[in-house]
Amino acid sequence: MFTQLISQTLSISPKQVENTIKLLNEGATIPFISRYRKELTGGLDEVAISSIQDAYSKFNEIEKRKQTILSTIEEQGKLTGDLKKRIEDCWSATELEDIYLPYKPKRRTKAEIAREKGLEPLAKIIMSQRESHIFDKANRFVQGDVKDTDDAIKGAKDIIAEWISENETARNIVRSSFERDAIITAKLVKGKEEEAEKFRDYFDFEEPLRRCSSHRLLAIRRGEKEGFLKVTVTPVSDEKALERMERFYIKGNSECSDMVYDALKDSYKRLIKPSIETEFSNISKEKADEEAINVFAENLKQLLLSAPVGEKRVMGVDPGYRTGCKIVCLDNQGNLLHNEAIFPHPPQNDKSQAMRKVSQMIEAYNIEAIAIGNGTASRETEQFFKQMRFPREVQVFVVSENGASIYSASKIARKEFPDYDVTVRGAVSIGRRLMDPLAELVKIDPKSIGVGQYQHDVDQSKLKKSLDQTVELCVNQVGVNLNTASKYLLTYISGLGPALAQNIVDYRKEKGGFKNRRELLKVPRMGEKAFEQAAGFLRISDGENPLDNSAVHPESYFIVEQMAKDLNCSVSELIKDKELQNKLNLNQYISDKIGMPTLKDIKQELEKPGRDPRQTAQVFEFDPNVKTLSDLHEGMILPGIVNNITNFGCFVDIGIKENGLIHLSNMAKRFIKDPTEVVKLHQHVEVKVIGIDKERKRIQLSLILD
Repeated sequence: MFTQLISQTLSISPKQVENTIKLLNEGATIPFISRYRKELTGGLDEVAISSIQDAYSKFNEIEKRKQTILSTIEEQGKLTGDLKKRIEDCWSATELEDIYLPYKPKRRTKAEIAREKGLEPLAKIIMSQRESHIFDKANRFVQGDVKDTDDAIKGAKDIIAEWISENETARNIVRSSFERDAIITAKLVKGKEEEAEKFRDYFDFEEPLRRCSSHRLLAIRRGEKEGFLKVTVTPVSDEKALERMERFYIKGNSECSDMVYDALKDSYKRLIKPSIETEFSNISKEKADEEAINVFAENLKQLLLSAPVGEKRVMGVDPGYRTGCKIVCLDNQGNLLHNEAIFPHPPQNDKSQAMRKVSQMIEAYNIEAIAIGNGTASRETEQFFKQMRFPREVQVFVVSENGASIYSASKIARKEFPDYDVTVRGAVSIGRRLMDPLAELVKIDPKSIGVGQYQHDVDQSKLKKSLDQTVELCVNQVGVNLNTASKYLLTYISGLGPALAQNIVDYRKEKGGFKNRRELLKVPRMGEKAFEQAAGFLRISDGENPLDNSAVHPESYFIVEQMAKDLNCSVSELIKDKELQNKLNLNQYISDKIGMPTLKDIKQELEKPGRDPRQTAQVFEFDPNVKTLSDLHEGMILPGIVNNITNFGCFVDIGIKENGLIHLSNMAKRFIKDPTEVVKLHQHVEVKVIGIDKERKRIQLSLILD
């Protein structure tokens, strides 16, 4: 069901759509389908599979709505064969609601009151525009609650206005006016000047709706929500819409025609225009939400896939002035070994003792790398550590501490470190996110990681779904060590979830770790389906089968074993020997179930088993001469780190409190539509200062250096 519709909507072949929906309905996850069912999907990636899933859900919702509408109209005794067919053939949610509108149960409207007074026959006479003595006709309706002729005509016009507002043609005329030239206008609410200062750019704002970028629209809607801005969406000219409606409704030049025109204007102003304005406001908001969520999800993906420093012994530093710098020492698995505070900055300025303590900790715990949070006192703390001389090479990194405070106060952190306060937990998080950003950041609500804009203004359910899916895709793309991964990391593995993740951790504690993937089936509540979905993404580094440390799925082990047999070698030898791998003729292993896409993936895994797709972390240094906004001047060339990407540009940390903005227009000498064409999150860049607004603490930067 819906295969053809989805195929046409997404331009994906019906067979690919049909097979993908079948897999999804059988409980397969998107990561599993994209990685291990390429033969069935024709190699569709996660984005395409997710689009099919969303479209399938949308058409299901429309189908449910159609059934509700059909039963409602049938109960009224108004469901004709033609109407039923039209509803059944309709797959546009907007068109469906237009069809339903005349039959939709109403509250007590002006038209309904007029009908109760018996004025619908008069409305029909006026609407026909053939009666030459309309006032005489109207006089016959003066009885009961109808006071006089004017009252009768007014009620009849109310009924006509409602008829027009429920007419699909009339609504489409107004809709097309909005589509062509709708403008969005924002005005300051009087008396709110001081409170609304952050919305100053929108105090007297007007722009064509189709050109209003998502970040501007979301900012405007936030200002409206907070009571600072009055916002309208309206066509440039009401007259043009009325003229088109007039040509459709007005016949001749009579008293009846004048009355219909009065009803037409009333219908437009009171009923149709507000309804279509709401429709377009919702559509534009949904579009802005979608763009903002996509940007947020892409930023999150890049952050989660940030380069790890790996299994090294790390010192995590949460910098501070008055309260000092909280130091933690972690082993190569991220376990807390030691913590204490040092006070190298004002007001204490106890640098010598701080250096002595740090040297002792580095020696005692064999520290290989230092992770410094990028918050308050970060630059000074970085300089302090770089002034020190260590007995061996110790790399110093500055890492984003966004969300560390959220984690440190969370239930997860309290459970991990019940005997330590929030400062220690925060420093641990900073240290761990250098070792493995993905493993640490999965413990934090994605909205709190600080890589999006207007995350509290967009549709929260859509945002959560998108971000959860992004985390899931990233975790499965990298894969996790079955014997060391935390419950929180395991939760995102395809086919698992919180309960099975906890069961795996409990089994590990009791049995001392997994020796092979098949042992997963001994975990309570781990069925064959969950095993199928999860196994390929779980790694065992020193297990009984070398393939358990690769992305080769257990269902395909027999193929690798046959390859090794054909080459007269063991699986271990095949994995280690590039020459043996080059001798493989993949065509001889094609069957009715195994195709070339799977075979190519298997060969790639044999070449680099368990390969981490992430790069290696690189040390970065800010300009030592730039520490505050006052140190900047136009024309300076500075090193920086991209720390947030929006749809209008990106923000760059140049080592001071305020981030600088590189607008799209300053990213390259060519036209740039999407910032990700040029930059990635946490990318090291060289930027030129092209504008400084000290009053508003805004810095404009450019990637164009000459």
